[in-house]
Amino acid sequence: MSGFDENPFSEPTLDNPFEDPAVRQVTTTTNNAQRGLEDYNPFEDQRPGPGAGGPKFPSPPTAQSAIMQPSQEAQPPSYNRSGQQTQLTTAEFQRRQEELERKAQELARKEEELKNAPYNVRRNNWPPLPEKCCFQPCFYQDIGVDIPHEFQKIVQQLYYAWMFHGCVMVLNILGGLALLFKGGDFDTFGLAILYMLLFTPISFLCWFRPAYKAFRSDSSFNFMVFFFVFFFQLVVTVIQAIGLPGTGTCGILVALKNFENSPAGVTVGIILLIVAFGFMGAAAVDILLLSKIHRIYRSTGASFAKAQQEFANGILSNETVRSAASDAAAATVRAQLSQASSRY
Repeated sequence: MSGFDENPFSEPTLDNPFEDPAVRQVTTTTNNAQRGLEDYNPFEDQRPGPGAGGPKFPSPPTAQSAIMQPSQEAQPPSYNRSGQQTQLTTAEFQRRQEELERKAQELARKEEELKNAPYNVRRNNWPPLPEKCCFQPCFYQDIGVDIPHEFQKIVQQLYYAWMFHGCVMVLNILGGLALLFKGGDFDTFGLAILYMLLFTPISFLCWFRPAYKAFRSDSSFNFMVFFFVFFFQLVVTVIQAIGLPGTGTCGILVALKNFENSPAGVTVGIILLIVAFGFMGAAAVDILLLSKIHRIYRSTGASFAKAQQEFANGILSNETVRSAASDAAAATVRAQLSQASSRY
């Protein structure tokens, strides 16, 4: 009843802030809630029976109130990592490209130093002969080192074409041997051996090595030598594929001439046809390579005038030619001086 002793019409006491009715109401409510929590027994069954009365205390928080439902789970913020991944990939690609370009420049510098070296420090490795052999390799050949990357494929194709020509020459010997056993044609067999021993090394020296040097140092003179000799070989290969009798090659005409209605004749004819097809395939390969290399030659800006200039520079820079020219000039001067002294 203390609340009724106060005069509601009197002025409030401002000296004590806790005497404010609003503050006292909040304080009273807080104390009641604390007493309710202190009197609460969690082990006591608080569910009253039907019709039972009694004080109702606030229910404690249940375990489910602290569990978030799957639909209410906070989704993690989504980040668009595709742009970042693309940026990292591009940076890695640029770094690798710069590293490759740096290595290519270093390799080009080393190749240039080797080419301009006064002495060839590289050991000859072709033909690949065993070290205990009495003959030693005569040339240094490494397409992956000497030839620029864009021309390595065509040079390898030329090398395979030269090997294919050598295999066809060996087949021609087998065809001549078949003719020798069939009809005693020793001329074809002997000429086939001679062609193989002559044309195989000569073709390597006269058209493959000039092509190798031409692609290695972009030499117009070597390109001209290659075109001249390779075109001549193409004409010879076509004649060999035709197979004129008595020329020492087993071509189409020789194969058709030796076909007979007997097992031996059919066998010899088939062998000669295989040799003839080999010559035809070699001629077809020569035509393809000649046209391809001619296109490359025209795209490099080479010309006949440049070939003449390279030939003149090569002749003048040769020590043997220079010494011979100086000796000839000295002999001419001595002859003129002797003629002049004889007149006086």
